This record gives sequence, C-alpha cells and structure tokens, in this order.
Amino acid sequence: MSRLFSRLRGERLKNTGSLARDVLASERTFLAWTRTGLGFIALGVALEKVEAFAALSPTLLHLENSKTKLAAGTLVGTGSLIVAHGTSRYFGVLRDLQEGYFRPNRIGIMGLAMVSVGLAFAGCLLVMENEAEQERKKGERVYDVPKTKSQLAKP
Repeated sequence: MSRLFSRLRGERLKNTGSLARDVLASERTFLAWTRTGLGFIALGVALEKVEAFAALSPTLLHLENSKTKLAAGTLVGTGSLIVAHGTSRYFGVLRDLQEGYFRPNRIGIMGLAMVSVGLAFAGCLLVMENEAEQERKKGERVYDVPKTKSQLAKP
C-alpha cells in the first residue's frame, strides 16, 4: 500500500530555475480548468432541477421537456470534457516541465472559446424560439372566445 501511495505522490524534483514556480502555476491552472468545468456541470444540473419546479408553476419555465433535457445534458457533457482536458493538460505540462520544455495550450483555449460561443449562440436561439412559441400560443388563446350560457343551451 505504501508503494502505491509513493507512486501516486510523484517523484521529488530538484528545484532548479523556475521549476517549482512553473509546477505550482500549472496546478493553479488545473484548478481553474476544474472550476470552469464544474461551473458548466452545475449549470446543467440547475437547469434540470428548474424543470422539476416548472411542474408546480407552469409560468416558471417555458421550455419544452426535451429541450431542457438536451440543454442540461449538453452543459453537463461539456463540463465533463473541460475537466478531462484540464486533467490531461496538467499531466502533459508536468511531463514537459520535467524535461525542460513548455507547450502553449492553443487547442484547449480555442476549444473552450468555441464551445462557449456555441453554447451562448444556441441558448439565444432557444430563447428566441421559445418566445415566438409563447407568442403564437398567446395569439391562439385570444381567438378562443368562451361560449355564453345562451349559446351552450342551443342544440
């Protein structure tokens, strides 16, 4: 058991130059990736929970069931991928720093930026579509005039 623990703990590195500072910066970056991913996951879970409250108050949420589940699933999936990328990136940077190299994270930064813009765009489209649907339903209700008692009595 102690052998497994010592392997997980990692090897001891000689603190030459800025290696210690770079490794600690990499750990902070990993925590930022994790925090971002957990934020996406929490937003997806919250969206799913709001749907449960919509059953109590239909005016609380105007999304259809399948759209809410799709949006929540997308957020949770994206958050999970962000955490996985941050973990992979941390161990890759650690290995490169031990060898005396560093590689900028262009793929991760561009990927997260594209996913964030894509989610924002999809969210805007979803809101606009739901607003149009609510207006259409509101217009249909205006034309449904209730019948009077005299109209109901006639065969």
